Amino acid sequence: MNSVTQLLQRGLSSSESSEGIQLEYIAIFLAILFPGALIAFNYELLHSKPRASSLRIYCAGIWHNAVCCAACGLALLTLPVLLSPLYTHGDGPMVTEVSPSSPLSGYLSPRDVIISLEGTKISSAIDWMEITNSLERRSMASPNFDDMKGYLTINRTYCAPKSLVENCEKISSASNRSACPVEHVAFLSIPCFDLNSHSDSTGYCLSSADAVSLKSCGIMGMSESTCICSENELCLSPVQEPGVVWAEITYRNPYNHQCNSSTSDVSEENCQKSFLYVGDAFSLAHSVRLTSYQPRFSFPFGAYIPDLLEKTCVWTFQVSLALALLNSLPVYCLDGESIFEASSSYFTVFSSRRRRLLVRVYFFWGSVITCLVFVRTLFIKF
Repeated sequence: MNSVTQLLQRGLSSSESSEGIQLEYIAIFLAILFPGALIAFNYELLHSKPRASSLRIYCAGIWHNAVCCAACGLALLTLPVLLSPLYTHGDGPMVTEVSPSSPLSGYLSPRDVIISLEGTKISSAIDWMEITNSLERRSMASPNFDDMKGYLTINRTYCAPKSLVENCEKISSASNRSACPVEHVAFLSIPCFDLNSHSDSTGYCLSSADAVSLKSCGIMGMSESTCICSENELCLSPVQEPGVVWAEITYRNPYNHQCNSSTSDVSEENCQKSFLYVGDAFSLAHSVRLTSYQPRFSFPFGAYIPDLLEKTCVWTFQVSLALALLNSLPVYCLDGESIFEASSSYFTVFSSRRRRLLVRVYFFWGSVITCLVFVRTLFIKF
């Protein structure tokens, strides 16, 4: 923040110098937690200047903030091109950090590249957030088990061998998912060969890790010709709970020496791994840190440089935009006060007395409303 303030301060002082206004002093201050810049100049010389020159000086700070925002926005748009000699972009988000408390810990690790989420190809970190948000909305909109009259609410089925199902714990009601042990999920049998029958009320507790390794038996509303389960298998579908997301995540590690070796017989498909995530979408989206850039070469801290540059540009853009809006507010002691006072002289339809009254009313209510908005924002945030 201090560097941005100094940059804008230099821009404002150069604007005043170009108009022939003598500077009295320059200061940097700290208002509670927010730094600011103060430039004092000769007001007698300023008032002797034309109104257009005065407005250019008063608007210099806002103008330089706008230029800084435009520069940061352009840098963000061209960053993939600028970094293309060292990084690839859009080939899948790479994991840079996994929280130890994350439900994805133990599955994903730094430098892993996510290929797909729930069968949808992932190209960037933005795609990851969009798909997880879509999964969350879908899970919250799903009807419950009772509304489906015995049929399940998610479009996911597995062909489970009867020998595996016989060793699983059974529960009397498949909607009672909490009756299953930890890391186990309630599944319900779906008719595969006898389409006129209904799924029974007996649920099976099956490990999600075992389920993801099974082949799919089709989609809801299947016919006998589309069911690929054999007679020695049962078609099972997990019980959906509101807010619970079922998402299959496929990933790979491009920096694995075995998979990256040109002489290795290991195919790319064998280097890809999948696991099934069962939980809330918020934890899925925010418990892992991703970057849309992948280093072309392995070098120290290479995965963190694009993320640092992106955050710096975004942070500078937000700070510059906030300062531009703040300085343009109709509040006492800010640039907005001087800008409106200089602009009021163009309102020739009013007398000088009415213009002064309009300026006082404008700044009084502007200051009151701005203070109320800031107080309300602080109370909501904290």
